Amino acid sequence: MRKVIRAGHVIAFQDGGHRNLRNGTIVIEDDYIVHVGGGEFEGDADEFIDASDKIVTPGFINTHTHISEGFFDRSFVEDRGPRNFYLSGLFEFLTARNGAITEEARQASIRASMPELIRTGTTTVVEMGLSGRYVAEQTEKAGLRAYIGEFYRSGRWYTDDGRSVKYEWLEDDGAAAMKKAVDFIHEIDGRADGRIKGFLTPAQVDTCSEALLRRTREVANELKVPAALHVSQSVPEFQEMVRRNGCSPIEWLEKIGFLGNDVILGHAIMPGGSSWVNYHADDLSILADTATNVAHAVWVFARRGIAMESYSKYLARGINMTLATDTSPQSMIEALRWTAVISKIMDRRTEVATAADVFNSATLAGAKSLGRDDLGRIAPGAKADLLFWEGASLFMTPMRDPVRNIVYSAQPEDLNASMVDGTFIMKDRIVPGFDIKAITADLQKGAEHMWANMHHQDWAHRDIDTLSPDSYRAFRA
Repeated sequence: MRKVIRAGHVIAFQDGGHRNLRNGTIVIEDDYIVHVGGGEFEGDADEFIDASDKIVTPGFINTHTHISEGFFDRSFVEDRGPRNFYLSGLFEFLTARNGAITEEARQASIRASMPELIRTGTTTVVEMGLSGRYVAEQTEKAGLRAYIGEFYRSGRWYTDDGRSVKYEWLEDDGAAAMKKAVDFIHEIDGRADGRIKGFLTPAQVDTCSEALLRRTREVANELKVPAALHVSQSVPEFQEMVRRNGCSPIEWLEKIGFLGNDVILGHAIMPGGSSWVNYHADDLSILADTATNVAHAVWVFARRGIAMESYSKYLARGINMTLATDTSPQSMIEALRWTAVISKIMDRRTEVATAADVFNSATLAGAKSLGRDDLGRIAPGAKADLLFWEGASLFMTPMRDPVRNIVYSAQPEDLNASMVDGTFIMKDRIVPGFDIKAITADLQKGAEHMWANMHHQDWAHRDIDTLSPDSYRAFRA
């Protein structure tokens, strides 16, 4: 099956980087790109696609998501961040939330995530968490490319007083859960003509023992799969790891041999050297020297007043910075924009964290973190994972530099179509096979059950109105 696309602008790959090809032609055979160039294509084709009024770019690689629960941050965690935990919502809000989410609600969140991810630019999603089989089923149905991992850990953190973080450890050190995670990789890896793959995802650095992480490193090498881990995501976590090991979390991971170019660290937003932790350590050099990747999910922290210091400085140190959405909203369009803007604010410099920088992070860097040189680019031999953007819409006009327009101005409505493996998974902003009205009704039902029951899991048994008061009091009738 040969398809020929003629586009007004193509963000094509040449000489090691993206280039803006005007009036370009892309030729696809089955699921691969076989030709990129200017002018007319003179060969035969089964389908000609006229995108002369559009911008065609590589699809975005979203390297850190929790789609089975991400929607349930909405109307709950915003504007909240306990000062006792240095603004982090992990130890109170997530504990209360997660214990009250039903499996039916998780499945509703997974179903709703498919159109949200696709409509905002994700073509490859790296999902870590729970309900992996259902995630695989729905991503296959949607046509997305997905890396899916099941969480495992040695124990869990909790608070019983709202002031301190405590830990409860499993007798088997997480061995049973890790075995299930490995079995899950064997079960789903290669599904959907290879679009679905597995990876290892121990949960958080402070909830995993040295033995569990060393075993993860061994199995990742054996199976040749990536590994992901939440690291340096809160001040209490950093302080706990220093208390245990006498060094920063990232220093400790280097010492035990965990880091490498197949590891994606979730967040790494509070490394040694950050003003948040006031602890001298050159963690950024460790990340650069070990070629370890970072998944930067800017919004999940920025909404609480926390910012990386800074994205542009990580880039300058040679760290492979990828972009992610984490929870809600799962919009790579917003991830691009907020990453650029927050970094400029932190550095007080306009010319850093450019549109090209964040676009590279969402494409080429994401592909590199997964060990894929066939993703994140429009070039012969690459997978045909493409986005089709409006070139003359209200938010995209006037248009001189298409990448700047996408990063600083585009809205979801400006993404007209999305293609994975040469097949459209969205056309004219419609994601087939997903009933939005039914999905949102299920999501609302699941959220209402969670809100009504989270007091059972909260350390002080507080209800939703105490944990997260409404923005305005109810109108009196």
